[in-house]
Amino acid sequence: MTERLADISVRIDGIRQLGAVVNAMKGIAAARAHVARAQVGAVDSYAATIAAAMAQVLPKVTAPDNDNGKTGLLLFGAEQGFAGAFSERVLDSIGDTAPAQLFLVGTRGLSVAASRGVTPHWTAPLPSHTPGIPKLADRITTAIYRAVAEKRIDSLDVVFTSWASGRPGLLRERLFPIDFTELPATTGDRPLMQLPEEALIAALGQEYFNAQVCKAALHAFAAENEARMEAMTAAGSQIARELETFEATLRRVRQEAITAEIIELGTGTSSAR
Repeated sequence: MTERLADISVRIDGIRQLGAVVNAMKGIAAARAHVARAQVGAVDSYAATIAAAMAQVLPKVTAPDNDNGKTGLLLFGAEQGFAGAFSERVLDSIGDTAPAQLFLVGTRGLSVAASRGVTPHWTAPLPSHTPGIPKLADRITTAIYRAVAEKRIDSLDVVFTSWASGRPGLLRERLFPIDFTELPATTGDRPLMQLPEEALIAALGQEYFNAQVCKAALHAFAAENEARMEAMTAAGSQIARELETFEATLRRVRQEAITAEIIELGTGTSSAR
């Protein structure tokens, strides 16, 4: 009986330690998601400023021709595990149609893609902290522009997860070519420009593209950590249930041991008489 009590006590200690780890992971994920959500607003504001600048300097614009056969795809999967089916949902969005070029961000997402026989043309890890996302956006922008220059793709869509109303949602947006018809309307005369118009528009377009990539990366970063929070909350609930069960078992076994000792003492006293 003593050995059984010791085993149960050890198991309870192990469950409590696991619960502490789960709570720590949940807290880290919550902090990271909070920071990312706050920074998404800043990136949106920056992108809006660039869009307004482009609208002022652009001549008459037309809608881009999206009917082409070389559409690349930028996917944001999970970087780490314990995020449920985060990467699986992103990869499910591809369907059976393989893109002209697949750009995949996220180490865990790459592992899931490999298990499905999907080989991306370019990969990169998602930073563990948001200050690393602008550098990642620069790397993505360089890779995309290289693919365009080499005529491997004519357009690019991005697929990322956004967390809204407590649930994840997949978004697919066109990143390239930029749809200038969606720029904000402007009034008044065009500003004086000291740079060549084409060079200025190209520079603004690249900044806008980079900002959109940053926004998608931040949404994916926040959504992954939200998914991890949800998974850790579920794990914490399961741990609490198991801990309650084992503590009840410990109380029962301890009571049985006490009862057995009382019976043994009573039997010994009766025999002595």
